[in-house]
Amino acid sequence: MPHLAIGLSVVAVVFAVLVAWLGYGAAQDSAAETARTEARVAAEEQAVAMLAYTHDQVDAQADAAAEGLTGDFRDEYTNLMKNIIAPGAKEKAISVQVSVQASSIVEATADHAVTLLFLNQITTSSENPEAVSSGSRVRVELEKHDGRWLVSRLTPI
Repeated sequence: MPHLAIGLSVVAVVFAVLVAWLGYGAAQDSAAETARTEARVAAEEQAVAMLAYTHDQVDAQADAAAEGLTGDFRDEYTNLMKNIIAPGAKEKAISVQVSVQASSIVEATADHAVTLLFLNQITTSSENPEAVSSGSRVRVELEKHDGRWLVSRLTPI
């Protein structure tokens, strides 16, 4: 009889460990799936915010876009916008509209994701008032900070 009790106890412990392991795996899968959805949406919204601007509001638009970026990348983006893009946009009345044509997740965990976006950009300027359309692909890396997905890198490909 004591051997039976010990055997049943061992089976119960093994069963409990198995259930816990399966539960943990399901929770991880769920977190990754949520990350995939949230990160893709954040990447699309943030890419448009970063790349679209009008010559008369470029400074305010760049400041707003910078709020969705991580520290080092935010500094790089702000420097590029303030020192190169904004002065040229104001001087030549350049405006850029951006739309996401397609997006995909390359990889995702609960707090890091990489996406691929296909963008369409329409540019107008005082030198070229006819709209010029161009397509591009960008790789967007994101990190989750305090419940928000922030862009840590945007790389043209």
